[in-house]
Amino acid sequence: QVQLVESGGGLVQPGGSLRLSCAASGFTFSTNGMSWYRQAPGKERELVAGITTTGNTNYADSVKGRFTISRDNAKSTVYLQMSSLKPEDTAVYYCKASIGTFSKDYWGQGTQVTVSS
Repeated sequence: QVQLVESGGGLVQPGGSLRLSCAASGFTFSTNGMSWYRQAPGKERELVAGITTTGNTNYADSVKGRFTISRDNAKSTVYLQMSSLKPEDTAVYYCKASIGTFSKDYWGQGTQVTVSS
C-alpha cells in the first residue's frame, strides 16, 4: 500500500533552517508529482510547494526564495529545504502524492515545524 513518511520537523529559531524529508513506498515514485502542504492551528491546509516528474517546481508566494523542493527518485524521497524561517511558518507539514489515472491523493502523517525564539 501507499506510504508517505515525513521526518525532519522540529523547533527552530527565527532565521534558521530545516530540511524535511518524505520517504515514499507502495507506488512508482518517479512517475508521480509530489507536493508539500502545511496546516497551521485554526487555518486551512495550504499548498507550500510542488514538483513534477520532470523536476518543474512551483511555490506559494509566501515561501518563494526561502524554500526549495527537490526529489531523489533513486531514494523515492521528496525534500523541502526551508531557510530564513519565520514564526508564521509554524505548522504541521504534510507530504502528498497524487497517484493514478484519477489522481487520487495520498497523505503522510505530517511533521510539526515550530519557529520560535
